[in-house]
Amino acid sequence: MKKNKIQIGFVFTTLISVFILSSCQDKLLQTYEVNNPVYMSYEDLRSAVTDTTPEEINQPGKIYLYGEYILINEVREGIHVVNNADPSNPEVINFIKIPGNIDMAIKNNILYVDSYVDLVAIDISDLNDIKEVARFEDLFSWSTPPYEAGTRVGMVDEAEGVVIGWKVEEVTEELDWQDPGLMYPTRMWESTMGMDMVSFASASGNGGGSVTGTGGSMARFIIYEDILYVIDQSNLHMFDINNELSPISAGNKAIGWNIETVFIAREHLFIGSMTGMYIYSLYDPANPSYVSTYWHVTSCDPVVVEGNYAYITLRTGNICETDVNQLDIVDIHKLASPMKIKSYPMHNPHGLGIDQGILFICDGDAGLKIYDATDPLNLNANKIAHFAEINTFDVIPIQQHLIMIGEDGLYQYDYSNLTEINLLSMIPIVAD
Repeated sequence: MKKNKIQIGFVFTTLISVFILSSCQDKLLQTYEVNNPVYMSYEDLRSAVTDTTPEEINQPGKIYLYGEYILINEVREGIHVVNNADPSNPEVINFIKIPGNIDMAIKNNILYVDSYVDLVAIDISDLNDIKEVARFEDLFSWSTPPYEAGTRVGMVDEAEGVVIGWKVEEVTEELDWQDPGLMYPTRMWESTMGMDMVSFASASGNGGGSVTGTGGSMARFIIYEDILYVIDQSNLHMFDINNELSPISAGNKAIGWNIETVFIAREHLFIGSMTGMYIYSLYDPANPSYVSTYWHVTSCDPVVVEGNYAYITLRTGNICETDVNQLDIVDIHKLASPMKIKSYPMHNPHGLGIDQGILFICDGDAGLKIYDATDPLNLNANKIAHFAEINTFDVIPIQQHLIMIGEDGLYQYDYSNLTEINLLSMIPIVAD
């Protein structure tokens, strides 16, 4: 009995001590690190486009072929211009500074790009004297650069400008111990991270007699006749570029959520999203009309089309949610009712391209895989080549010439002889 009384007395004394301490000191200090936004003002953003001498390629994004030039996006920084008159000896000749740039398309020497929230048209007829000729402000959704998952983020004020980066700072905060919702000295933080727009993709367009360029499988910009199509995360925007120097907004259409890429074939738009492929007719290019949807599991998915088949790579990633890594082949003989006919497991496929039945797949760090796709039901039995030592992102195959961007460089191949595919050149990437 005596022992029990001592224990009860100890507990009672402890409770009184906690009460007294809580009454005397009802504030606690917590110190932690937080990512605070680094801004560029809207005024600076809208006067920043300029051309400079060549710069090293550090973080490549999308690629685009225009005549004898290859354009390489430096993620959120601008565009490297490569003179590719001799694919065996390409030369980086210029860098166009475009803050927040990810995507591009060209018609008749007018380069259309995104610059954070704006769409910009740039005259590149003289690469030594580029000129901004038009700008559509606040067209794209406001977003922030990626930051390390699980880290704290400070409050973001859109009125200050666009966020171009993060600065880690130490913060000390006074917490209210008497807050009934505060069990421990921690705080809930609102994440302001937007979708990382660096999803490698492109597409080819038809300029209707004009001179346009060719991208790969993961583009958000594409040109057909006199219309520039631009997609954001949920909408398709159209711009009349009959007069390239004075683009005119031609309206927009709500497509769905998590839109990622756009490709044109058979006078139709094939729009890739994280949940499926949307098909729109271009019978009236200024007013695309919905045809059908092919649904798949949630994943990142560029799409390319040739003939009666669509090829879709599905992969995991930072925002892609599932653990699916595969190639889907979809029968589009009847565009109104697309139907999957076969899936092939892959490692972590990104961009892809097809040229006269030859299918090129960038399978992440598993390398570049090349297939004869004339028999889509027997793809594995018809593998032509595998370049396994390259971490690959995206490709442009055109007229037996392959342009591929990878983690360590820009590669070019001659595949005119499929039994002996030759590496023509490689421009290395210099890591930061």
